[in-house]
Amino acid sequence: MTANIIDGKAIAQHVRRELKQRLQERHTKGLITPGLAVILVGEDVASQIYVRNKRDACREVGINSFAYDLPNSTTETELLTLIQKMNVDPKVHGILIQLPLPHSINTAHIIESIDPKKDVDGFHPTNLGLLAQGRPFLRPCTPYGVMCLLNYEKISLKGLNAVIVGTSNIVGKPMALELLNAGCTITLCHSATRDLQHHIQQADILVSAIGKAEVIQSIWIKPSAIVIDIGITRAPSGKLHGDIEFSTAKEIAAYITPVPGGVGPMTVAMLLENTLFAAENAS
Repeated sequence: MTANIIDGKAIAQHVRRELKQRLQERHTKGLITPGLAVILVGEDVASQIYVRNKRDACREVGINSFAYDLPNSTTETELLTLIQKMNVDPKVHGILIQLPLPHSINTAHIIESIDPKKDVDGFHPTNLGLLAQGRPFLRPCTPYGVMCLLNYEKISLKGLNAVIVGTSNIVGKPMALELLNAGCTITLCHSATRDLQHHIQQADILVSAIGKAEVIQSIWIKPSAIVIDIGITRAPSGKLHGDIEFSTAKEIAAYITPVPGGVGPMTVAMLLENTLFAAENAS
């Protein structure tokens, strides 16, 4: 068999078109245009590219983008002051802090300083807590994007054994909560997991978010499993690789996401979705 390739790029474009239409309807009704403040600290090249893509996406669908590019010398106090200003600005409905931050700044302090109602990354403890309670408000963008992909493909998740490899607060843990809320039985694997192969072989749905090129062998994958590859690694040649051996895994799985062109485009689409949702729910 050959897997159904989940085209995240095409699905993300569909989501963006729908968002653009909804935003145009808001404009017609005279409602305020949603605004996203994107804050970049330092001159990391990869971060600059990510930020530029997010700002371009805002312009494409009709969201106001407010750019704050700060020098690497920015102190934690200065960044906190800016965030507090954005928290009370009625034109700003979403606040995004591009990670990673310089080592001199406590990332947890910065995330916790964002108004949870403007936390469009979904990283604030309040939003993660609501997700854990099955009452999601602003959802972490990458796991949210995965759920949208699965929903778009009309994949029924209830009762499936889900194995998530990677336990970060940004992807792995919220991904587990999303799948738990969808009715899956959850196994979370990490660096101390014994016999990773055994756990993966039990997975009806496998989600990998490690960031090590092709670390998961395709022969471990259960036939007809749903395989979601979130990990991404750039080889010295410049080629991008996922955590899973795609060329052979696609001959085993029922559904699989490619790298690139799978989950990545959905992360940005869900950021836009969260920004509109925040504007719709602004008090």
